[in-house]
Amino acid sequence: MKIAVARETREDESRVALVPELVGRLTGLGYDVAVEPGAGRRALLADEEYAAAGAVLDDAALEGADVVLSVQPLGPGQVRRLPEGAATVSFLPAGQQAGLVADLRDVGVTAFAMELVPRISRAQSMDALSSQSLVSGYRCAIVCAGMLRRFFPLSMTAAGTVPPAQVVVLGAGVAGLQAIATARRLGAVVKAYDVRAAAAEEIRSMGAQAIELDLPTLEGAGGYAREMGEERAARQRELLAPYVAAADGLITTAAVPGRAAPVLVTAAMVEAMRPGSVVVDLAADSPGGAGGNVEGSVAGEVVRIGNAQVWGGRNVASQMPGPASRLYAQNVVNLVTLMTGEDGFAPDFDDEIVAGACVTHAGEVRHEPTRLLLEGDPR
Repeated sequence: MKIAVARETREDESRVALVPELVGRLTGLGYDVAVEPGAGRRALLADEEYAAAGAVLDDAALEGADVVLSVQPLGPGQVRRLPEGAATVSFLPAGQQAGLVADLRDVGVTAFAMELVPRISRAQSMDALSSQSLVSGYRCAIVCAGMLRRFFPLSMTAAGTVPPAQVVVLGAGVAGLQAIATARRLGAVVKAYDVRAAAAEEIRSMGAQAIELDLPTLEGAGGYAREMGEERAARQRELLAPYVAAADGLITTAAVPGRAAPVLVTAAMVEAMRPGSVVVDLAADSPGGAGGNVEGSVAGEVVRIGNAQVWGGRNVASQMPGPASRLYAQNVVNLVTLMTGEDGFAPDFDDEIVAGACVTHAGEVRHEPTRLLLEGDPR
């Protein structure tokens, strides 16, 4: 059976779905691995490395492939060239890609979405959302440190003492905790807030101060926070305002896959920050262009609000393509391994991981919310 690795075509996508050191994992399972030339170039991986690892470089790698691996979903033209019964493994934001999902269904392709892998213990090694959030959180702290025209750490010299930067992080999921840890390692004083009560202890474990507001917690399923009502959101912003105003750097990371990001910080709150302050909004690249956690942030741009520079994140994990690709590729290989039987690629749809990640199969849309969307069902 043949596994093909696609060359990414999206302009801001620098990752690749398979790295050379993992080619042997797939050939060891009995697969032939074909890679489109240049697939790893933007992640600084040469074609020669893939060839040395046992892959075949082929401009027509997708032709006749049984399984196609990519980071971003394949384009409609690529999908229509796939044979019936082929499978794809990629990120696939089905709610924003309804037309593509319909193509996958109509062609008879079995499509698996990495962001739909269930968040259960057995699936941790396949959790691409977490691995890419780890990269994004690190990147956000580095961006904040680079844009802030002052030291992060406390510096005591004969000429005087330079106080440490004050950084506030909103959202303490995987990305937020990594941003906290990185800012702390750089020497900043960090305060952080999350609507989930369990996150306070994790924040403290990173050496940061947990901001505690007199508000009910919002624990949700799968480790995510529940959506908050507007009245609570307004009260939360009111209570967070003094922490934001006192910060030299603000990093916001609150996002739920497939949904618009909550507005945690208004433009007025940013305007109250000191001159030279920096805001990094990881959630600016929200589905449907709805904006991020910070009112006025723009994905992929730096805008000025009051005296602060506001950096809007766009495909942030791809800005560190080397480590992001290696982590993502490991997630993908682990999922493919789970779906490999004695006779090759044979997904077991009784397995909750396989069933949960499947969007289309055998001419049907298996992902219920996407199926209802395609049918025009308002639910």
